[in-house]
Amino acid sequence: MQQVLIVDDEASIVHLITGYLRKEGFSVLVAETGPEALEMAKWSAPDLIILDVMLPDLDGFEVCRRLRQTSMVPILMLTAKAGEADKIIGLGIGADDYLTKPFSPRELVARVKALLRRANLREPPITSDILQFGDLTLDLRAMSVRKAGKPVNLTAIEFQLLKILATHPGQVFTKQQLLDLCWGYDYVGDDRLVVVHIANVRKKLEDNPAEPMYIQTIRGVGYAFRKDDH
Repeated sequence: MQQVLIVDDEASIVHLITGYLRKEGFSVLVAETGPEALEMAKWSAPDLIILDVMLPDLDGFEVCRRLRQTSMVPILMLTAKAGEADKIIGLGIGADDYLTKPFSPRELVARVKALLRRANLREPPITSDILQFGDLTLDLRAMSVRKAGKPVNLTAIEFQLLKILATHPGQVFTKQQLLDLCWGYDYVGDDRLVVVHIANVRKKLEDNPAEPMYIQTIRGVGYAFRKDDH
């Protein structure tokens, strides 16, 4: 049974989410504050965290930052604000996805399942488990990345984006195609989700993210992994 940690101090929201997740067979833990969430994440090792931005003591952004120092657990952030700033901040510090309140419980469950599918992705038989691009090494089976021999910590979504591009060097993917392939459901009109995650991958991989060697922006279309050797 997969375990979800809900971090929210609104009892009505927690009750609603808990009911829907348990109906889908998930085990649920609840934390009402940031410090409580960090402590519970340590000892319970949840499969996914649903994290509200507005929390007492520590806000959701700070909780996400601290979690990302030690864990790549999928994080779905909840925000009561519809502004782009909160969404971009959350994704920029390592959240995998976000929902704006009020939301459909069914949509939340769909996103939880999609994030868990990405995190638990196992590769079908492939010709080679290892992809080498100069000093960049991708181990597709282990879902790991090394740059100049040093490990690069990518979230499940970040690795999936990189894998899709790197296994099809030279092929251009639109933002919508990457949304469909990585998140598994329709995200029409919100391609900034891809933009922010690509930027995060570049920060971790590139010597100079402003002049990327690996993931190229194809202006007006999308992204492609450089086909030539580095």
